[in-house]
Amino acid sequence: MSDVNARIQAEIDENAVVLFMKGTPVFPQCGFSAMTVQVLTHVGVPFKGINVLEDMDIREGVKQFSNWPTIPQLYVKGEFIGGCDIVREMYESGELEQLMNDKGVVAAEQEA
Repeated sequence: MSDVNARIQAEIDENAVVLFMKGTPVFPQCGFSAMTVQVLTHVGVPFKGINVLEDMDIREGVKQFSNWPTIPQLYVKGEFIGGCDIVREMYESGELEQLMNDKGVVAAEQEA
């Protein structure tokens, strides 16, 4: 496993929900990343955003890692879910919240 793959795997292992994105959750730098952040925020699950624009190795490496050509990329409990369109479609159909529930990822307000 390359150093880049090891770093990607470590982020996925250490965080229940990880979004590899352009920009940050507070300041997304592409429309697809912004849309995905909005969906995750609306669902209410805590997630870690990884800004691929700060690290070209991660930006290219994550595409090979997932065998998926575009950014953003969402991982939940180690499983690659997909990009913006898939996340949005899953949200609209209710599948995204079901997936979070099935994986034991609870919305922030439910933790209290």
